[in-house]
Amino acid sequence: MNNHKIWLSSPHMGGSEQNYVNEAFDTNWVAPLGPNVNGLEQDLESYLGQDAAVGALSSGTAAIHLGLVLLGVQAGDVVLCQSMTFSASANPILYQGAIPVFIDSESQTWNLCPIALEQAIVSEIAKGKKPKVIIAVHLYGVPYQIETIRAIADAYQIPILEDSAEALGSSYKGQKCGTFGDIGVLSFNGNKIITTSGGGAIVTPTAALKQKALFYATQSRDDAPHYQHSAIGYNYRMSNICAGIGRGQMEVLDGHVALRRKMNAFYQDVFSDIAAVSVFTVPSSDYFANYWLSAIVVEPNLEKGIHREALRLAFEAANIECRPLWKPMHLQPIFQQYAYYGSNIAETLFENGLCLPSGSNLTDDERDRISAVIQEFFNKHD
Repeated sequence: MNNHKIWLSSPHMGGSEQNYVNEAFDTNWVAPLGPNVNGLEQDLESYLGQDAAVGALSSGTAAIHLGLVLLGVQAGDVVLCQSMTFSASANPILYQGAIPVFIDSESQTWNLCPIALEQAIVSEIAKGKKPKVIIAVHLYGVPYQIETIRAIADAYQIPILEDSAEALGSSYKGQKCGTFGDIGVLSFNGNKIITTSGGGAIVTPTAALKQKALFYATQSRDDAPHYQHSAIGYNYRMSNICAGIGRGQMEVLDGHVALRRKMNAFYQDVFSDIAAVSVFTVPSSDYFANYWLSAIVVEPNLEKGIHREALRLAFEAANIECRPLWKPMHLQPIFQQYAYYGSNIAETLFENGLCLPSGSNLTDDERDRISAVIQEFFNKHD
């Protein structure tokens, strides 16, 4: 039996990426600018719509950092951040010397809890620190409660930095994720829906704001014949080589989204008769998720030996990669000293949740192996 490694989410090339990369080499555009960078930005702007202005950067983390810079976050400012997320959502807050305050999830989308969010805003204002920015995340490609979160943000006049790193191809009421915030963020890391090997993008509502972001991303070089700098800058621009990979990947984006959604449907079917497991899906037809990663929650039954970690280890023994859900930021050693608002929803999800292999390049044979582990595990512990 073939026992090769089944990865959680591996890169999936479409076939034309090499053409764009070869063109970059043939024309000697091996630099952090060039036709592929311009082309990828135009492709993304066309895909996202809403008059989005997109700047291609070296990573999604860089995009979050520049988003905070553009929104005026400075040392000592309070930034509200979804607790259940990858650390890249929160680390740039500390880059700016600002103060992260973490918010619990709600049970439907696993994203920002509106109740805890408003409690945090009111409490921080009472302390004399009106929050400067809200970082809202579309976890695993499922949109957060767009309208409710926006209503709260507008009521208190706090801008939203929309972390859409996991949600390219997702939408809410037909509008693409990445275009709901005052500034949006995309990621093209190797495990994402599409990849540039490493890379990301910042999504702004105007061309002028995009140019300001790119000014900071290219070391804040002033308009002068010599190198002159009047502001702190960063080396955050995407290379023309990486952008070439991205242009090829854009050609297969919709197909990759469809295949990820097919994997989620596969898990819904596999677990349909297993009462101890619920598959993470959207709460209504208003939400369209790319299901970047398919995730489940395992209701623990310690007497029968059923719990998330036991299932993960069963997959590991079969050479299949799975991963617990993101450990909430307020439980991380680096962030434990900062304020947290909410109950224990994010913590409980982390304790009982598991991300399953979700790649758009998984085969029928690999799905059979995954299904076999699931059936064997639950039959054994029945």
